[in-house]
Amino acid sequence: MAVGHELTHLDLADAARRYGAPYVVIHRSDLHAILVRACGDAGVDLVTSATVTDVAGAPEHATAIGEHRRDTGRIVLAADGLGSTLRARLSADEPVSSAYVAYRGTVPVTDLADTSGLALSDVVVFVGPGCHLVQYPLRRGELLNQVAVFRSPKALDGEADWGTPDELDAAFAGTCATVRAALADLWRDRWWRMYDREPIDTWIDGRLALTGDAAHPMLQYLAQGACQAIEDADCLAEHLDKHPDDWDAALAGYARTRTARTAHVQRTARQWGELWHGDGLFRATRNALLRDRDPHDYRHIDWLYRG
Repeated sequence: MAVGHELTHLDLADAARRYGAPYVVIHRSDLHAILVRACGDAGVDLVTSATVTDVAGAPEHATAIGEHRRDTGRIVLAADGLGSTLRARLSADEPVSSAYVAYRGTVPVTDLADTSGLALSDVVVFVGPGCHLVQYPLRRGELLNQVAVFRSPKALDGEADWGTPDELDAAFAGTCATVRAALADLWRDRWWRMYDREPIDTWIDGRLALTGDAAHPMLQYLAQGACQAIEDADCLAEHLDKHPDDWDAALAGYARTRTARTAHVQRTARQWGELWHGDGLFRATRNALLRDRDPHDYRHIDWLYRG
């Protein structure tokens, strides 16, 4: 499996012209900080460590109920993630394990022993049977973020303790030298088991609405988890502008607009994972097709970035 040759690349230099904004990557904590500042400027009261256990509805409002407080507003947005407890009001589904696990590591570029083989101005993905590695710079090239993902044999065998560091090393043992060298800079004390859920058509229960991963948790292959949550917020704001005096109509329009798009993203993310991790004849065919593609061919991503 150890090759390390380029299969294809996508030239996003003209993304701003094509999609109305440049393609960027951002550290998650930096994005959080931007959003927190914006909330503060808008007068939002951010309360932490206040778990919501239930939502009580009424015709004109909803109340988020916690152990030590109640908060009432025109609507309640459930943004409680993959394991959402409030989603259970709308669906009895459960998270779906992909049997893949992710290890991450973010290090200052100055701490790297050798940067000669790194593309420090691009997002690079090394793909292989049952595993892949992503590398990309953050904070104007000051940091290198790396994510290694692999299929866990222990997960496939039904073992409770899966995704462990020994599996990480075994999964990447046959990869190229650049990928194997990257493993040393990953955090070994924690890992992320990869789950999503099946799309659902209903996100609204009275004045309660699902949003973000509570509504559409997805695998990370399209890098769309946070992006789709932000799209949710923009879409809801747009429908509130259209129906400033009718919150029910705004919520209905929000759900109607978003459910089809996010379902498409969820399902396509799964397909991209299968594309990256294929082997045998599928792998050979994929590689041949990717080597032949034009770097300016956007047809497989236009639907995503044009919205």
